[in-house]
Amino acid sequence: MTTGKINVSVENIFPLIKKFLYSDHEIFLRELVSNGTDATLKLKHLISIGEAKVEYGNPVIEIKVDKEGKKIHIIDQGLGMTADEVEKYINQVAFSGAEEFLDKYKDSAKDSGIIGHFGLGFYSAFMVAEKVEILTKSYKDEPAAHWTCDGSPEFTLEPADKTSRGTEIILHIAEDSLEFLENSKIAGLLNKYNKFMPIPIKFGTKTETLPKPEDAPEDYINETVEIDNIINNPNPAWTKQPSELSEEDYKNFYRELYPMQFEEPLFNIHLNVDYPFNLTGILYFPKLGSDMQIQKDKIQLYQNQVYVTDNVEGIVPEFLTMLKGVIDSPDIPLNVSRSGLQADGAVKKISNYITRKVADKLKALFNENRADFEAKWNDIKIVLEYGMLSEDKFYEKAGAFVLYPTVDDTYFTLEELKEKLKENQTDKDGKLVVLYAGNKDAQHSYIETAKEKGYEVLLLDSPIISHLIQKIEGDNKDLTFVRVDSDHIDNLIKKDENTISKLSDEEKETLKTSLEAYIPKAYSVQLEAMDSQAAPFIITQPEFMRRMKEMSQSGGGGMFGMGNMPEMYNLVVNTNSDLATNILNTEDKTHQEHLVKQALDLAKLSQNLLKGEDLTAFVKRSFEMIK
Repeated sequence: MTTGKINVSVENIFPLIKKFLYSDHEIFLRELVSNGTDATLKLKHLISIGEAKVEYGNPVIEIKVDKEGKKIHIIDQGLGMTADEVEKYINQVAFSGAEEFLDKYKDSAKDSGIIGHFGLGFYSAFMVAEKVEILTKSYKDEPAAHWTCDGSPEFTLEPADKTSRGTEIILHIAEDSLEFLENSKIAGLLNKYNKFMPIPIKFGTKTETLPKPEDAPEDYINETVEIDNIINNPNPAWTKQPSELSEEDYKNFYRELYPMQFEEPLFNIHLNVDYPFNLTGILYFPKLGSDMQIQKDKIQLYQNQVYVTDNVEGIVPEFLTMLKGVIDSPDIPLNVSRSGLQADGAVKKISNYITRKVADKLKALFNENRADFEAKWNDIKIVLEYGMLSEDKFYEKAGAFVLYPTVDDTYFTLEELKEKLKENQTDKDGKLVVLYAGNKDAQHSYIETAKEKGYEVLLLDSPIISHLIQKIEGDNKDLTFVRVDSDHIDNLIKKDENTISKLSDEEKETLKTSLEAYIPKAYSVQLEAMDSQAAPFIITQPEFMRRMKEMSQSGGGGMFGMGNMPEMYNLVVNTNSDLATNILNTEDKTHQEHLVKQALDLAKLSQNLLKGEDLTAFVKRSFEMIK
């Protein structure tokens, strides 16, 4: 038997491992199962190149919990180690890795998350164990070895009588970690971290009913057998080629990833690249709607089929973090902080690749079946619109498939829209005016007025639409978006013809003075000569002010405090209406006030602005009028 002291200058390395290096104690199981998987895959490789003259067989990683003995066993059938290799890889390499880690990442250790790159995976065992044993036999014809360490730098290494190839790690669980002796806890961790590892993982047994033989009598009782409980899927869909998978395979994998998600995904994007970096994965577009408060962190990041995190910020472009699915890459540096990750050149390439791949897929879906794409538009638009705002590369490609729906449920790309509108909706200055509504019901009367003129009205109701149309206008100098209720229709798309007012300038001045005596200060009174059949009073919201306020409320907008400003409205009074003449010529001030208030309330009602006490008074007044 050999005894010795691990060569490490940091005497209290084990307390550091437990308290400092690992912020999340549960990852000990992931690290140890990953080590067993690596040992098995390395053996497979050595056999394939003729270096190991042994049978590979059907190896599994087995986890056993001994609750009474307070032990957990992790057993593999991989390449194993000789006593010399235990001395080298366990006593020397791992600890030098620990010191390197401490030195390099002592200020951001908790942020780093993964430390397997430093050979520290095995020592994560000491987060939950007061003593750790290794029983190991190499595939080489050499004696087995037994290593023991109680969490101090002291260890023992002696021959063992193990006859089967592979390694068994025995964890003697510490008193403060007894929760890990519960089967349900271990099953949960294996399901979280090792669900798709490439070697079958056995955890206990399960009962399976054998099929009934064809010639069995009626009173035949089905036999049951105990079989190994394999808790993982070693060949998940993302490890296969797209040509091997059907649409049903993709849907089944989605259900496997999200067993509690009952809605089907809209479509998927299969990622598969091996140069200039390695990355595979499948992303799914779930139904999203217009709600910006969407649960993020649903894309799972794996490294060689080992679960790492569902926080993919910095790796996946931010607008795609609303998607679901899996990304697997050995090229993502997992031992750096998040800020370091975002500055990493390889990660930027991966992020750009994912953006391009998603854009290409969306373009293909649009071209292959436009009607289906249009039907799904409202469920995906928020992601795409956010992508146009946040990723220039995506914005460049988005023109080919991003849609602009009308209130009548027809859909146009931006170029189609320009072509469709240019004849009828170009104003006298040569600017193309795109009219839009944010709410079909609230702005119904304004939409109808625009449609009577033969104008198209878009329905743009996303919470970030003000930001997006600002960006589009910046790139299309002869195009402007105007909400349909932001002014009278003749002012929204100004043509050369002018309507003559029935009232003189003096009469208009008198009328305005009378109106302002009864109109609240929140409304700016404007007198306009319009068609005599048009509404006498129209409430509008100035496009610029409303848009800036919306942008400020949803982030940005460039004007400090704009989101807290009170609402501002224009009251447009049609000087050619009979009501305007009536108000002007009414000498009874009480009756004049009555006319103005009733007309204002009707205008407010059409904009859904009449509420509370004012609405009650309006209803009461209206009933009085029809008695």
